[in-house]
Order: sequence, then structure tokens, then C-alpha cells
Amino acid sequence: RLNALSGSSAPWRRRPMAFLYCTLTTRALRPLTNRVTPARHVALYRSFPTRVISRVWGKINAVDLPTFLRKPIYSLYIWTFGVNMQEAAVEDLHFYKNLGEFFRRRLKPAARPVCSFSSDGRVLHFGSVKNSEVEQVKGVTYSLEHFLGPHKGNSQGTPLSFRDSLLSHPDNDLFHVVIYLAPGDYHCFHSPVDWTVKLRRHFPGSLMSVSPGVAHWVKELFCLNERVALTGQWQHGFFSLTAVGATNVGSIRIYFDQELQTNAPKYRKGSCHERCYQGDESSADGVTLQKGAPLGEFNLGSTVVLVFEAPKDFIFNLKAGQKIRVGEGLGLLS
Repeated sequence: RLNALSGSSAPWRRRPMAFLYCTLTTRALRPLTNRVTPARHVALYRSFPTRVISRVWGKINAVDLPTFLRKPIYSLYIWTFGVNMQEAAVEDLHFYKNLGEFFRRRLKPAARPVCSFSSDGRVLHFGSVKNSEVEQVKGVTYSLEHFLGPHKGNSQGTPLSFRDSLLSHPDNDLFHVVIYLAPGDYHCFHSPVDWTVKLRRHFPGSLMSVSPGVAHWVKELFCLNERVALTGQWQHGFFSLTAVGATNVGSIRIYFDQELQTNAPKYRKGSCHERCYQGDESSADGVTLQKGAPLGEFNLGSTVVLVFEAPKDFIFNLKAGQKIRVGEGLGLLS
């Protein structure tokens, strides 16, 4: 069974506005989701300084709130986004010093079955990979090679498609699932299976919203946004987990990789920062992760994309649009 586990000195008068901005930016684009958006509207949206906005929001997240204001501010957020605090390891709202700590709150050990979906969220799309392309939402595709970067493991003489170059056995197929993390979801993500991470690729880029509505009208959104792709091997072959950044989510943290720095003030368009974990002092084969192990975290909300190799009889136990949580099963081998 496969399981899947998205101190500042700023004056206080700015802080309530930051929370209001957080709320509004996640809803501002909803009117556009019900109609086809002209190309000029997409271009205008892509021109917004989302990276700067995200860095500012990250700094505001770290500003400690006065104790007497923590409960009313967090209660408003809980009410707005439907946060279930009964699952939190610490339910006392006064415990969380700032918005960042509240967003990244931990769960109670017994809140979910040990290991399943890598994150809370909603399933945007899933299925097998066709023609080396993946659907970010129904009917909108992007290049898998552009998303993950070139594969270096193919030593065969005959040319192969990118999809086929990832497969280790002719009886296997390549599958994918896209999970959207809303602002009210649990913001940490876990290892979905027992696997070994061999390579990390960090792609700096835009930080547009990854809400389902925006994903419908911005082509190759996941390839344009900043993302961190972890690739490696599990018992059935190739496995990857990619954390995709979004507006107000410039910070993507991978717990075992302290060198990773996302949402830098300057970056070169189309650049990629690689780190090979094979040969590191800590592990010759890569970073070994057990199913359910804490892997990383976002600020606010974002998207997790799993791409993995499995036998062709693998069956998803999902529905598009389904709300999922860490600890729920992804699919079965028949």
C-alpha cells in the first residue's frame, strides 16, 4: 500500500493589516475562476511583485504578537479558514508567539494514523503520466522534464522519452498526484513512503497563487513558481516529492537540508541549484527517510506534487477535489 503523506521592529499598527492582507490575497482571485481569463489579465497578474510581497509577509510572520492579541487574531484565522485546533499538539492559542509558529503548528501524535498522505490538502489531480506531461488541474498540463529537471540516470543507448527514462522496469508505470494546501491546512509535510532521497533541485521563480482557480488559467504555473524537487528511489523505483511555493509562501524548508535558501532577493531566471546527497558524509547512498517522518514545511499554504514509479496494477483510492489529511491512504496494489 502506498501512502502519501502544502524579531522584527515593525510598528504594531502594521500587523493587523498583515493578517488582513493574508486573508484577502487568498480570495482576491476567486471571481476569475468562473470565466476564461484573457491573456493580458494573466500577464498583468504575472507582473505583480509576488516575491517581494512574500518576503515582507515572511518577516511579518516572525513578529511576536502581544499575548492579549494572540487569541482574537488566531481565532479570526481559525474561523475564516476552518482550522481544526483539536488536532494541534498545543491547543492553547496563547502558546504561539507569532503567525509563523501558528501556521506551522504540530499535530498530536494520535491525531492521524501513522503515515499516509504527505500533507493535508485537496486533491487537484492524479493519474498516470502520459507523453511526459502532467496535469496541474483537469485539462491544463505542463512538461514533467521542465518541472523536475533533466534525468541523469539513463545509461541506455536508445533514446527514451523523459517518462520512460525514469522507469526502472517495463512492467511499471509512472503516476502523479497534485495536492493543494489551503491556508487553513496543516502546513508541514511528511515522507509519504520509505525511500532514499538522492538529489535536491531548487528552482527559483515566481510566487503566484497556486489556488485551483489560478491553476486553471496560468499555463505551466507549477513550472513558473519557485519549487524544491526531491528525487530518489523507493521499493518500486523512481520517487519524487516537489514542494511548490506560492504568494506569501516564499519560504520552503527541508528539515535535513540546512543549505537550502528559498525566495532570495535576487535570482537568475531559469536557474537551478542542485545538491546531490549521494556521497555526503552522513550517507553514501543519500538521505534515507522512513514513512511518516517529518520532511519539511511551508508558510501559509501551497502545493505538493508526488511523481512515482509503481507496478501498472497500482490503483488510486482518490477522487478529484477530495479533501485529504496526513495519514490517509493514497492507493493500493491489486
